[in-house]
Amino acid sequence: MRPVGRLTASAASPNDIPDDNQGETMIAILGAGKMGEALLSGVLRAGRRPAELMVTVRREERGALLRERYGVEVATNAEAAKRAETLILAVKPQDMAVLLQDVAPHVPAGRLVISLAAGIPTPFVESRLPTSVPVVRVMSNTPVHVDQAMSVISAGSHADEEHLKRTEELLAPVGKVLRIPESLQDAATALSGSGPAYFYYLVEAMVDAGILLGMPRAAALEMVIQSAVGAAVMLRDSGEHPVLLREAVTSPAGTTISAIRELERHGVRAAVIEAIESARDRGRELAEG
Repeated sequence: MRPVGRLTASAASPNDIPDDNQGETMIAILGAGKMGEALLSGVLRAGRRPAELMVTVRREERGALLRERYGVEVATNAEAAKRAETLILAVKPQDMAVLLQDVAPHVPAGRLVISLAAGIPTPFVESRLPTSVPVVRVMSNTPVHVDQAMSVISAGSHADEEHLKRTEELLAPVGKVLRIPESLQDAATALSGSGPAYFYYLVEAMVDAGILLGMPRAAALEMVIQSAVGAAVMLRDSGEHPVLLREAVTSPAGTTISAIRELERHGVRAAVIEAIESARDRGRELAEG
């Protein structure tokens, strides 16, 4: 294992390293943690060959696991930067500066760099790489593990339509992809990046309510999960506004309107709005260092 700044990677043997021609289609995931592995798995399920992918990791045992599980090469950051056509930066935000310092001397002109780090703007990445390297910023979320991610992408100053399309093609197998201006990325982080946690929180509260009403935990959880899945599919496929779908469940003087009244009385709507705004503000703080 060779040290690469604070990030290390298990070195492949010379026989495992393809020549430069093979590197033309190579995708490298730098910092293959949970999100990086989820993307790796999705790309392979979509038909990419293991030989077209490489990863870098902190720990040797992590690299051995990924090599055994997916058959991909584990390389150093420098090797990945030299050989891969597309570099996916999947490290935590606080590790980004060190990673960029590692790879900057080895990134050729024209390489597409995709950053998955929350809160890191494209100028931060661009300023630490060679001139005119195209950078695309991505915010995805944890449903990437089940190919249901919401990924929002924004072009840096040197990225063009081709680079956005390549990013979309890479992310499409693991969910939906939406282009937004980079000025909205912090809002997207708060809304969809953190979004699954809000739903889990609501599910937890609903299950607790079911237990309070005498329902066995397993039964309450099953009912709430299926209700959530069914509601999400209806919302996605019907094209109806959520207000209309909610009103269809809300009979005059019925049980649902009684529950909605309590939610409004306790300010749940306002709390959700303020919580997401707080998440946006925290994202900005993290981006500022």
